[in-house]
Amino acid sequence: MTDSNTTNTHTDIFESLESEVRSYSRGWPTVFETASGSWIRDENGKDYLDFFAGAGSLNYGHNNPVLKSALVDYIVGDGITHGLDMSTVAKRELLETFEDKILKPRGLDYKVQFPGPTGTNTVEAALKLARKVTGRSSIINFTNAFHGMTLGALSVTGNSMKRAGAGIPLVHATPMPFDNYFDGVTEDFHWFSRVLDDSGSGLNRPAAVIVETVQGEGGVNVARPEWLRALADLCAERDILLIVDDVQMGCGRTGPFFSFEIAGITPDIVCLSKSISGYGLPMALTLFKRELDVWGPGEHNGTFRGNNPAFITSKVALDHYWSDDALHQSTLAKGEKINQAFTALSNQFEGKVFTRGRGLVQGLVFDEAENAGKVCKLAFDEGLLAETSGPSDEVVKLLPALTITDEELDHGLGILADATGKVCS
Repeated sequence: MTDSNTTNTHTDIFESLESEVRSYSRGWPTVFETASGSWIRDENGKDYLDFFAGAGSLNYGHNNPVLKSALVDYIVGDGITHGLDMSTVAKRELLETFEDKILKPRGLDYKVQFPGPTGTNTVEAALKLARKVTGRSSIINFTNAFHGMTLGALSVTGNSMKRAGAGIPLVHATPMPFDNYFDGVTEDFHWFSRVLDDSGSGLNRPAAVIVETVQGEGGVNVARPEWLRALADLCAERDILLIVDDVQMGCGRTGPFFSFEIAGITPDIVCLSKSISGYGLPMALTLFKRELDVWGPGEHNGTFRGNNPAFITSKVALDHYWSDDALHQSTLAKGEKINQAFTALSNQFEGKVFTRGRGLVQGLVFDEAENAGKVCKLAFDEGLLAETSGPSDEVVKLLPALTITDEELDHGLGILADATGKVCS
């Protein structure tokens, strides 16, 4: 006699019990079991090369052995797991290391807030703080931006499908064109600066501008350094706070630790999450200039803002990978390798595909949007995980671990080239 609790197969349970909101499992229809480095294995023993890296949460790969060893030792030693915002040894050592390895070498005098464990938590904290500091309510965001799925973060997100899920009007945010939105036809910031300075424009002076230096979910749209500098100058001249959302592009994804370093700017507020824990454990930071720390005790909080195991792995990642610029330079070199491979495909299939990106976030853009999904499906069948992005899912977006080997990178690029050839020929 069969127990009613075991009538579902291992895969049926996801369809019968898990919400229809699930997404990645639809594009990658298998059940994953183990992972190491840049590889992930399903329960049938098939290996997949991971060009997704937890949507950028695994910059140092799956189960990084250096980080894993420290984490296991901490857990075995009964280290604090849940600490709210209590002071712990793990938090102290992370803060000391973050200041020593990241802030001081870059001349940054930021305070550090632990707002909650996810990217949308740090964005919410940044928006709330900007409004509290300035006394203003409006936020400027950019076309094709993605900042999170809670209501505040969603209000400054561009994707219409995601915004529609809010179920209520999303207010107090005004979108502006991101760099190259008009293909270079319109002068940068001309309209923005004009309406800010015109008392008859109807635009309330905003509390802040929030921007991604590279829009990952938006389609790997890369802001030029000079555009970012002009934006920073515009904000400074008009007493508007500049928030850089570095949730996906920070922690070395574009080369330097912070993605805005290439522009030589110092944002007022910086949002970090995803790979800041180093190990894929939930963790987020909101960084802001010292004079902006106007919070009252407990004014912004969260039960899981003290994920001490994540503090442990984050500290080790900073010590191991950010004591010199070796990872930075390696990321730039590997990004150039991808760019060369994608440029070759662009030349081979002229007019059908082209490339854009920075560091180890690279996109292969298809003129026929559905072809990006077809390429990702063929790649999955051949043992490669890659996702699509962009307003029409027209981009194959690569986010491999920064620690991926050249051999692994070549292997994955070969799979993508073959898949692109089959789709575009």
